[in-house]
Formats: sequence, C-alpha cells, structure tokens
Amino acid sequence: MDISTGKARSLRQAMTDAERRLWSILRGRNLGGFKFRRQHPCGSYVLDFACIERMLAVEADGGQHADSEADLRRTKWLESQGWRVMRFWNNDILANTDGVAAVILQELQDRPERT
Repeated sequence: MDISTGKARSLRQAMTDAERRLWSILRGRNLGGFKFRRQHPCGSYVLDFACIERMLAVEADGGQHADSEADLRRTKWLESQGWRVMRFWNNDILANTDGVAAVILQELQDRPERT
C-alpha cells in the first residue's frame, strides 16, 4: 500500500522546528549540491528527507521515537529497498546543526550514486 500524496503534503505543512532547521540546510542543493525532497512518500512510509540519487533517508526524531519497534521495522524495510537511513534527535539538530550537516554530507559523499 502506497502512502498518499495528500498525507505527505499535510506533513510538509506541519513540520517541527527541527525539521524546518534541517530543511533549511538540505533544500536547494545547499548541502554539497545534493538534491533532497522533504516528506517523500516511499511505500507505506513518508521519509522526512530523501536524497533519491544516493538513496539516503534522513529522519528527524523526537522523544516518541525512543526504542520504537515501528521505527526498527520501518528502517529494516527501507534498507531492504536499498535505502540508508540516518536518524538524528531533534535536540541534536537544533543544538548542533552544523555537526549534523557535516555527518550527512560525509555519508552522501561516501555513498555511490544510484544506478
């Protein structure tokens, strides 16, 4: 079952502060020239941020994601589809935006381009 475009659109309009901060560094090819989409539908999930060319999903997680079995299942499914999933806590994104950006950029540079 695929997630609807409408659901992704509504999530785009209700971004958290951490998601907005992360989007400010990922949008417009600001990070190393890599293109990201926000709230990108993928199967029955919506990825917070996705770089299609490198199959990289970046998730901004709040406290509700701590020890989440649903997140583990989601990550396992995404990885089975060839995605690499990076998760960052909201407070880390807000307190150390540059450090988070550096880690994401390194992963993008290390991953091969999607063929």
